[in-house]
Amino acid sequence: MAKRVAVILSGCGVYDGTEVHEASAVLVHLSRAGAKVQMFAPNADQMHVVNHCEGKPTEEKRNILQESARIARGDITDLAKLDVSEFDACIIPGKAASSTKVRCNNFCFTTSLCAPTGGFGVAKNLSDWAVKNKDCTVLPQVEKIITAFHKAKKPLALCCISPVLAAKIIPGCELTVGQDKECEKYVHTHSHTL
Repeated sequence: MAKRVAVILSGCGVYDGTEVHEASAVLVHLSRAGAKVQMFAPNADQMHVVNHCEGKPTEEKRNILQESARIARGDITDLAKLDVSEFDACIIPGKAASSTKVRCNNFCFTTSLCAPTGGFGVAKNLSDWAVKNKDCTVLPQVEKIITAFHKAKKPLALCCISPVLAAKIIPGCELTVGQDKECEKYVHTHSHTL
């Protein structure tokens, strides 16, 4: 039986949503693995809208769900309707940082996917990490879903900047975005650098 995977998107575009290449790569690999995928996004306004030709914010408003529908070819569901019991795993694409170091149980590793592209939707639309960094808050819907998948011991794949969500929600999860000299003391620091 095909695994059922929820993919949570955060808009569409490198500067204010889900990075399209990263989302596409995730979806291609899930398709090749025979997974049954359903895409979700919050039905809320983006933090702001960026003109991708100039890389500058504009005054317009855009909806995260509607923008994510561009990647999903319209086949997308409001995040409020995600029922964890109906899925085997959850993936949140979210490239923004050049590297993210995650430390759990004295094991430290670096993740860096699809560099040098990025997508700040996780940091702007699923949380306010882009403006508050370690003092950020996570969108309550997203927090509820991550907590439920974790509690159910179901896999959570948090790509690129997305691990900041887990670090705020799951007790004992610690990560460092960027370079961290303290992390160098762990023998496996660079073992997962891509």
